[in-house]
Amino acid sequence: MPNFPALTHVAITVSDLDVSTAWYQKLFDAQPVLDEDEESGNFHHTVFALGGGTLFGLHTHTTNSGGTHPFSELNVGLDHIAFACTQSELEDWVARLDEAGIEHSGIKHAHYGSGISFRDPDNIALEFFAPPAG
Repeated sequence: MPNFPALTHVAITVSDLDVSTAWYQKLFDAQPVLDEDEESGNFHHTVFALGGGTLFGLHTHTTNSGGTHPFSELNVGLDHIAFACTQSELEDWVARLDEAGIEHSGIKHAHYGSGISFRDPDNIALEFFAPPAG
């Protein structure tokens, strides 16, 4: 049996594609690599390429059966998305978030690593996470 594979992409549903695209462009400091209606016509996706080959997609659907309730990690489903970094990069991410005007938790430390929590325009929980040094 092969090793379990890495994630290739994450796709989130957003309430306002234009607002979210602009916000993520600022966060990623990058333009989308794909911005199109999906072949079936059921959704539109705007996709960013991240380091390590991971893709991050923003979706809007032609039918909205779930409503536009704000995201809550207390509901069954996604809790948060964490972006990998090193301990030495955490201060740089704090500065980047501050420059972009994105509210965040500051660096929080735990025995299993350190992280900076923040939220996107739909309140989706995001984090920069670094494993413990050493």
